[in-house]
Amino acid sequence: MYILRTMMFVPGHNEKLLLKAAESDADALILDLEDSVTPFHNKIAARKLCAMLVQMRKFSGFSVWIRVNDKDSGLLEDDIKSFIMPYVDGFIYPKSYDSEDIINVDKLIQKYEEHACFKAGHFKLIPLIETCSAVINAYQIATASQRVIALAFGCEDFVADLQGVHDERHLSLYTPRAMIAMACRAAGKIPVDTVHIKVHDLNDLEENLKVAKTLGFEGMLILNPKEIPLAKHYFTPTPQEVADAKKMLKLAEEAEKSEKGVAYLDDRFVGPPMVLAAKKLLKKYDDIEKFEESRKSEREK
Repeated sequence: MYILRTMMFVPGHNEKLLLKAAESDADALILDLEDSVTPFHNKIAARKLCAMLVQMRKFSGFSVWIRVNDKDSGLLEDDIKSFIMPYVDGFIYPKSYDSEDIINVDKLIQKYEEHACFKAGHFKLIPLIETCSAVINAYQIATASQRVIALAFGCEDFVADLQGVHDERHLSLYTPRAMIAMACRAAGKIPVDTVHIKVHDLNDLEENLKVAKTLGFEGMLILNPKEIPLAKHYFTPTPQEVADAKKMLKLAEEAEKSEKGVAYLDDRFVGPPMVLAAKKLLKKYDDIEKFEESRKSEREK
């Protein structure tokens, strides 16, 4: 069970920000060895610092992910090798173009996983969808390896590849977001929405979260801790949604027992698709409650 409502990036070479992130309320931390780490020589320092803090259990209670450098950087293999260790859930793989990329990085993880005597498939994978070809190939990427538990959208790289414009209404992002969410749901994976680049504009963030929830996303990439409360609110079933789902299941059950075959909730017909959606919502709510309880227990140790 992975709860990924809020996956917050933290620059891997900045100890102050790393320790501050460990006090945040994010569901998952992404220790970044890639884009946020410059100049190049800081990437080695970031790798060493993050590995040390993970070993010291500074991120207890979080799902911990390492965003490795891409395959053309010359750093990918050493990045993976350095984090085949306890308390790391897996890797965020940037610039995933197609299924072959995922198959290759899967083999690389497997190599060091076996060497370190971890169970096969222990370390999971979240490919970043950042190009036009990746959006087109999203389903193939999602199903290329059993390690893949989610896909995450990288909007700025995508817009640059598209040669489009990231306008005020985010029109250039609507179609790829929808395609990524659909690919994930078809593959049984978790769809994670893109970062919100206007980190201080919480009104714009809220509008984006409404769209993300409508499209079926289950979480988002976070740049700033101030975004966490709103994101958690939108990616957690509300008390009213939970109550409606329970009522819907009860009405459907009563209709079946009475052999009416038809039930209504607030003048809406309750059909099989709505019943299935209600069951999924209640499972999600139950999973989140279990996650929060486990997290609280872990942090109190």
